[in-house]
Amino acid sequence: MFGNFFKTFILLTFMAALFLVVGYLIGGEAGLVFAFLVSLGFNFFSYFFSHKIVLFSYGAKPLSEAEAPRLHAVLAELSQSAGIPKPPLYLVDNPSPNAFATGRNPKNAVVCVTSGLIDLLNEDEIKGVLGHELAHIKNRDILLATIVASFASAIMMLANMAKWVAFFGGSSRNRENGGNPIGVIALLVTAILAPIAAILIQAAISRQREYLADSTGAKFAGTPNGLANALRKLYAASRRIPLDASPATSHMFIVKPFSGESLLNLFSTHPPIEKRIERLVGDRG
Repeated sequence: MFGNFFKTFILLTFMAALFLVVGYLIGGEAGLVFAFLVSLGFNFFSYFFSHKIVLFSYGAKPLSEAEAPRLHAVLAELSQSAGIPKPPLYLVDNPSPNAFATGRNPKNAVVCVTSGLIDLLNEDEIKGVLGHELAHIKNRDILLATIVASFASAIMMLANMAKWVAFFGGSSRNRENGGNPIGVIALLVTAILAPIAAILIQAAISRQREYLADSTGAKFAGTPNGLANALRKLYAASRRIPLDASPATSHMFIVKPFSGESLLNLFSTHPPIEKRIERLVGDRG
């Protein structure tokens, strides 16, 4: 678990460093601060209201205890093990089996499952999935995702600014130095590579948090077996019955909701299923 936290910290440090470098190349501290504040404003709104938007976009409805008493009992047991309030349970009426958690903190979190997941998995496997989602809540992954998104969107804004700055001859410092073409080329290269680097770091952080949620969730459930078996089933079924999910929210789901493979694993927000299962089985000891 410490390894996951350390890797996340290193990736966040790289993200922040990339942001500082891009901002400095364009306009020094002023441009850097402006872009970050604008990005922070967008993500502040997202942090407080995104859970309602996500639930609405997938047509999620509250699932009462009367409708699913056993599911609520399992969620209550796991929440007690996790030491967090039992979150409301929502249902998406969709045959594609999947689940996600959202909400800005444990007191405002929501766990959502699809009808396909309930139909596919047995109780032990559902327990593993719910443990995974509670781990995301416990580990404050929604907050972390918001911070990472703030940096990523700010870097993309700065990169877009860099294109225009390069088009008009480079930064003010570059023009004062006689319009050095190397400075203009550096800005263009930055404008192209910085967004790619930001996306790679964002995806890498997401993968590390999935590994951590698997490990933590297995501890909440008391065994990794249920989650490992659930991942096998969910992966196979989601390829047969993909979920019509937005790319902007696909990272939230326990397994990638799309049927196709990523062109590059580096850009994937989810680790390979076989590696997740291998780590879970290895956590027994």
